Amino acid sequence: MTTHTEAEIASQPSCWQRAVENIPADALPQPGERVAVVGCGTSWFIAMAYATLREQAGLGETDAFAASEAPLGRSYDRVLALTRSGTTTEVLDLLGRVEAKTTAITADPNTPVMTLADQVIVLDYADERSVVQTRFATTQLALLRASLGEDLTKAIADASEAVAAPLGAELVEAEQFSFLGAGWSVGLAQEAALKMREASRSWTEAYPAMEYRHGPISIAGPGRVTWMLGTAPEGLRQQVEATGGTFFETSLDPMAELIRAQRVAVARAFARGLDPDEPMHLTRSVILSS
Repeated sequence: MTTHTEAEIASQPSCWQRAVENIPADALPQPGERVAVVGCGTSWFIAMAYATLREQAGLGETDAFAASEAPLGRSYDRVLALTRSGTTTEVLDLLGRVEAKTTAITADPNTPVMTLADQVIVLDYADERSVVQTRFATTQLALLRASLGEDLTKAIADASEAVAAPLGAELVEAEQFSFLGAGWSVGLAQEAALKMREASRSWTEAYPAMEYRHGPISIAGPGRVTWMLGTAPEGLRQQVEATGGTFFETSLDPMAELIRAQRVAVARAFARGLDPDEPMHLTRSVILSS
């Protein structure tokens, strides 16, 4: 029987296509605005990716923060809050205290975020039954990338490939993973590592690719995987393979490569007798009592 997580992972290409065809540009950050993007867990990592892409596109200074750590004393034109559930305590608390214009992206139109944010984008078609967040995270990033003027045709085609590609035993059976990114894919590397921890309780880490050689490469070795999302720095593959470790890299769009990591996380969960729909010690939303 297919789990909710497996079905949600497989639906990502169609969700991305729908997102890029329906961009609510008036609710998203405008060119020249100084923007803070906030979220918790997965949403924070997606915020990191978008912030880098927006600055690279020359559309305005953009910072990404975990909602609990956002510096309220700084001056921003807009705060963009990413929250699948619309109920996360830290995000709601932040929206209730900031003076800037606020936009939220959520999956559920029947939650408190609908009244706390000035504008709300609802991606209800990308909502999920699984606790582990997969398609909502990537669908909102597809929307945000398209809003910056990116053509996601290749990314969507790559996503279809990632959904169907066979998973090698060296990935499913590995002892440890180090996910690497560069630029906007640093956030996706962090998210890939989180998925592996959540779904399969695997030992995973994540770093900017150029930083990996400054210490973390010391854990590379036989049975361990260094997984690059995007293009690796010259010579890094050779350095990892010299340790006896596996270096994994493809030509897929980093967001599509994240899909492959999600699938490996599920496969590893099954191998360990775990339920990827209901990870240990986790809930769909973190709601803190006062």
